[in-house]
Parts: sequence; structure tokens; C-alpha cells
Amino acid sequence: MTGVGWTWHDSDVILPGAEPYSHDGGPIGALLIHGFTGCPQSLRPWAEYLSAAGLTVRLPLLPGHGRTWQELNATRWPEWYAEVEAAHTELTSHCQQVVVMGLSFGAALALHLAIERPDRVRGLVLVNTFVLTTDRRQVALPALRWITRSVPGVISDIKKPGVSELGYDRLPLQALYSATRFQRQLRAALPRLTQPLLLYRSAEDHVVPAASTAYVLRHAGSPDIEEIMLPNSYHVATLDNDAEEIFAGSLAFARRLGTSRNSPGASNGPATPPKPWLDTTHADG
Repeated sequence: MTGVGWTWHDSDVILPGAEPYSHDGGPIGALLIHGFTGCPQSLRPWAEYLSAAGLTVRLPLLPGHGRTWQELNATRWPEWYAEVEAAHTELTSHCQQVVVMGLSFGAALALHLAIERPDRVRGLVLVNTFVLTTDRRQVALPALRWITRSVPGVISDIKKPGVSELGYDRLPLQALYSATRFQRQLRAALPRLTQPLLLYRSAEDHVVPAASTAYVLRHAGSPDIEEIMLPNSYHVATLDNDAEEIFAGSLAFARRLGTSRNSPGASNGPATPPKPWLDTTHADG
């Protein structure tokens, strides 16, 4: 998606396969958001499926991703969200309605966008939503990030043989700390969510605990929420055995919302910007 959003380290080379994706189609738009340490490759088949069905699609590359984990470690959540926001602004200029879709931490950014722009996000499709962790090692992160730059991460958590995810095998700790601060504030804001919400959750996920999606189910303010289990996929379900179910279900969801105009997010026209609810003053942590 050339010319949209942030330009991050212009001299650096994007990893082959990590490029952003863009397709102009019909009046229904889909904004897809990849996860932390991942890249658009994990969502590319989903984006292409929606494009082939006639939707207008944007799949941006978040700052610091698709290059090196060291570059990601120099970025913070406001930069990742700024890219999402810019892609959404551009997409709404082409479409009557926009549905936002995300994987893992990308799903958390999608929730943020929906709360920030309730009149311009028609609905959400989220896969293995990452808004919290139950890993007790997390308590050491505020101090550990000053001791070491990264720790081993989990990549390609995929059940399907012969399929891999393009991403970093290290977790950059300064960036991760920023992500956790974002998540904490996001959890507090979930009751403000009003749009229809379709949640997919893998029965076995080695990255995000089931408690994360359960938290969204309990606390999101939307009156229209559905959870669908994915019995044969791990964390990166968009590349796994249940991917086709996600693709078809998200398309049906977007089309259903496209026929109903009298609910939150039904208009993508100009709106008065809401008061920000996330504190970016100390975003670098």
C-alpha cells in the first residue's frame, strides 16, 4: 500500500513475502491487521480471498515488522496504530462501509480502532485475539527489558504440515513492553465497543491463552458477539487447517453487515474525532 501511513527506515529492505497488500474492489472494505512480530504474509491468503469476492482490501505492514527484530524493538504501539489508522482513513475514502479484521495483536489494534472510530468501523472479525497473557514471566518484563534486548519467541504455531509463518523468532522486549501497556489500557476500554463482533478461537493455541478471548467476550460492550471455535488449528489459524472457515465466515459477516445500515459503524463518512482514550504521553515506557 504505497504512500499510505508511516514510512519506516526507507533504506531497509522488506523481507520477501512481507510486503503490504492492496486491492480495489467494491463498496465494502476490509482492513486486515497482522500480529506482533509477524507480517502481512500470515494474512495474505485471507486478503486475496476477500479481494476475489469483490471487496476492497488493505493489508498494511506495521512499522518495525517484516525486517529485523532489532528494528521492531525501536518502535512503540502508537507507531503501529498510526499505520492502522492511516490505512483505515485511506480505505474509507473508497468504501461505503469497512469491516476490520485482525490476528492476535492485530486483533487488539482492531479493537482500538473500532472504539476510537465507532461510526467508521462497521464490524470486527478477530482471530485468536491477544489482549492479555497468563504467562507469569510477564511480571519480570519491566526490569528484564533493560537487561536483555530480546528472548526466544514463538513463530509458525501452525498445525498444518508444510506451512510456515514469516516473522521473527525473537521477542524484542522494549517493543513487547509497549504492547503490554497498550493492552492494559485497551482492556479497560472494551465496554465502549459497540460494533458487531465475530471471534474465532483455536482450540489449541501455544501463543495466546483462551483467557484472552474470554476476556473480550465478558467485557466488550457490543450486543452482537459470536465466538466460533477452530478445532484443527493452532495460533496462526489464518494459515492453518481451518483457514477456509475463517475466510468464508468473514465474507458472509461483511456482506451481512453491508445490507444493514442502521447500526454502529454504518457510515464511513467524515465524523467529529472522539476524545482519545489511550494515554500516549509516555508511550515509550
